[in-house]
Amino acid sequence: MKLLKQSQIVRYIMIVIALEIVAVSINFFYVPAKVAAGGATGFAILINELTGFDRALTVLIVNLVMIVLAGIFLDRGTTARIAFGSLVLPGLLKITPSHQILSDRPLAVLVGGTIFAVGIALLYRIDASSGGTAVPPMILKKYFRIAPALSLLVIDTIVSLGNLATEGLEALILAVFSLVITSVVMNYIETGLDRRKMVYIQSNGDIDELKAYLADNDKGFTVMDVRGGYTGDGREMLMVILDNQEYNHFLREIHRVAPGAFTIAYDISEAHGGTFV
Repeated sequence: MKLLKQSQIVRYIMIVIALEIVAVSINFFYVPAKVAAGGATGFAILINELTGFDRALTVLIVNLVMIVLAGIFLDRGTTARIAFGSLVLPGLLKITPSHQILSDRPLAVLVGGTIFAVGIALLYRIDASSGGTAVPPMILKKYFRIAPALSLLVIDTIVSLGNLATEGLEALILAVFSLVITSVVMNYIETGLDRRKMVYIQSNGDIDELKAYLADNDKGFTVMDVRGGYTGDGREMLMVILDNQEYNHFLREIHRVAPGAFTIAYDISEAHGGTFV
């Protein structure tokens, strides 16, 4: 019970850290650049530019509405998971100072989008959420089977179009650019930073030489029995997992040992585990 309680405390601390990263991206980069790149925070930037209304309060109002919608249409667990981040983020936006670090707007949006993506990806990693415009896609998925990525893109695009009314076409272009940057960085973080290559190798006559090369160079490999689709003959196929930086050198060596070897390579996001003997 004590360990469970401690893990929950650590989890909430991590949520707060992730939300503060989001707040920093907004107050230090998006707000000074006057670019609203979707979401409740982007909507708050637009309202502030148009009316001067407090950004943190706008985010709080939007998030409260989203919590109510989640409570009506989604389950309790999801609502609870959304509620904490939805209530904490406006407070962090309020207490985090807004300061211009970069005068170059495109660079500010690039850096801000990257930092924002890190914060959101960290929230996803610990099964948390900042609420806001992430709620409608959940509801649409549950009742209408609409992909969340699609509906969230539509919502963010609609919010981003508001830049035309505040800072013009340049701000809209920067907002769209930011959405792309955030999506790419989030995808990279979510699918793992330990990216590797998985290589399959087949050879008609040099499979033993390939095994010897792999063993001599301390390359772990798996041998799989396969059958040719045309001839029906049984043969062996080798599977090797490599760090990305090893791939080109490895491929050259494979074709040196077995010039006629057939190789297929896949990008994999993560590889875990120990040694098998």
